[in-house]
Amino acid sequence: MSEIKLPTQIKQQKIQAGDLLMNVLTTGDEKDKPVIFLHGNFSAAFWWADALLSLPAGFRAIAPDLRGYGWTEDKKIDATQGMKVWCNDIIKLMDVLKIEKAHFVGWSLGAGILYKFIADHADRILSVTLEAPVSPYGFGGTKGLDGEPTMPDYAGSGGGVVNPTFVQLIKEGDRSTEDQNSPRNVINGFYYKPPFLAEREEDFLTAALMEKMGEDRYPGDFIPSENWPNVAPGKWGPINAGAPKYIRDDVPAMLAVENKPPILWIRGAADAIVSDMSFFDMGALGELGYLPGYPGKEIYPAQPMVSQTRAVLEKYGNYKEVVVEEAGHAVHIQSLEKFNQAFHKIIQE
Repeated sequence: MSEIKLPTQIKQQKIQAGDLLMNVLTTGDEKDKPVIFLHGNFSAAFWWADALLSLPAGFRAIAPDLRGYGWTEDKKIDATQGMKVWCNDIIKLMDVLKIEKAHFVGWSLGAGILYKFIADHADRILSVTLEAPVSPYGFGGTKGLDGEPTMPDYAGSGGGVVNPTFVQLIKEGDRSTEDQNSPRNVINGFYYKPPFLAEREEDFLTAALMEKMGEDRYPGDFIPSENWPNVAPGKWGPINAGAPKYIRDDVPAMLAVENKPPILWIRGAADAIVSDMSFFDMGALGELGYLPGYPGKEIYPAQPMVSQTRAVLEKYGNYKEVVVEEAGHAVHIQSLEKFNQAFHKIIQE
């Protein structure tokens, strides 16, 4: 990671976890209580740097670059497994590090992985913190509080809905502000509540640009659909893995867990990525008049992402919701002190 300024207190390791050589950042001693941090899409473990450095005494941070991201080995993501491929990687990492149980923190996509992790591995969890989590029903392609498919083939979700200009500029390693869809502009305009700029802006951008690109990487493939907006999920890459088509059984499995670990749900009030009117959701963009051929909100409404999450967690029961008014999608960066107030409390309890 010579491309970024890694704080001296953070240790970088390459760890073989099953078939995957993972890049892992750590702080603390092996005897301390483990806290595993899972980053979101278009980011990497380094995005947790300040959260790692501010952990209370007695806690050990483990922050891997997930499969498909950062400096972890470039291996494909079979999207038909949904979140399971990442869960398997985490379990193998825990086993190598001889961690029986840990506290977990997931941001955005990383939080989405934790729904599946609860369903399959609740016995390995001490607590769960979900920051700006994607809906338990996935990103795009559903409606209503119960995550009903908007279209039978889940059109409007998966790799085909990602802005192609954004994808091309990532491939080019663009660091400019000339195009409104440039990686830097997307981060500064949507990860935070403007006009906030992160102190580690350049290093965050470098880490994000390490995302593995291609039709079978990010954003993934897609199939044509006769249903608006005329693309449905493919079989490869991280965005397809988070499509509702492949994770539809995760919610009932999570709710069926007998010994439910406690959940902290923390989100920014100004989050424009995960919201009930997300600027990255086809239904919301159609309703706002940005996409041609929109069939109307009676047929294709905006996905109520936050409301879906709350409805599922109400059924789950053992959770607390914290809203940070001045923050956007990345609460742990824009408002670290308030993030830590809630996060440190749940791990210390």
